[in-house]
Amino acid sequence: MSRTEAPPLPEPLRVPVADSHTHLDMQDGTVEEGLARAAAVNVTTVIQVGCDVKGSRWAAETAAAHARVHAAVALHPNEAPRIVLGDPDGWSRQGAREGGGTAALHEALAEIDALAALDHVRGVGETGLDYFRTGPEGMAAQEESFRAHIEIAKRHGKALVIHDREAHADVLRILADAGAPERTVFHCYSGDADMARICADAGYFMSFAGNMTFKNAQPLRDALAVAPVELVLVETDAPFLTPAPYRGRPNAPYLIPVTLRAMAAVRGVDEDTLASAIADNTARAFDY
Repeated sequence: MSRTEAPPLPEPLRVPVADSHTHLDMQDGTVEEGLARAAAVNVTTVIQVGCDVKGSRWAAETAAAHARVHAAVALHPNEAPRIVLGDPDGWSRQGAREGGGTAALHEALAEIDALAALDHVRGVGETGLDYFRTGPEGMAAQEESFRAHIEIAKRHGKALVIHDREAHADVLRILADAGAPERTVFHCYSGDADMARICADAGYFMSFAGNMTFKNAQPLRDALAVAPVELVLVETDAPFLTPAPYRGRPNAPYLIPVTLRAMAAVRGVDEDTLASAIADNTARAFDY
């Protein structure tokens, strides 16, 4: 079995659901092909997420062209330090770049702000903090960018989509300090059960991805078990985080049923019940 070969289509869900976080622009094939494969297994809606100005423009254009696509727009937490400081040695794996300082960051944020005003843009994200790839020198740029995105989301009445990697305490601190938008989504939820209780108390949505199926992911399953069902979403983060047993192969929205069934098993409910709840939750989170 080739690691590059796409996994087979799973058994379709009986209840239609949404993929709350995907990157169609990083996947093989056309948008139409990806949406058709997803629809074949009853994944009928996707949230296409931008990570930089170019990707956010693409997300907005794609959502405008396809009724089943909604867009989220943002500068990824790792994009902010790249804009401000540059990337002379290619640590970000996106090629060498010159730094533009805070003026360049503000210029990029102004573009995100303009995109966030569009009706088919339903979210501002993915934004947040990532301490895995960015060292201390980039943290100030990340925090400034995160706070700006919170403000943009609130001003336009859009959902805030959070990327939180190895930065739980600071993400929660900034949300509390700045005042979280009415609808806040922790994409690819990565905390434990204790953090899930904090998120639940704040009314934050928790979106679970294929990594909750991995052997070493018991803390994620523990979090899923205690998260209130009305705050649970499902996502692929495709082409990343392909669920077991296909880990390491390309992910796509049509694999949502694999993760959803694993989630239903963790919660001890049937898949139809969970799918119905998730469909309602995603529409409520992104206001469509």
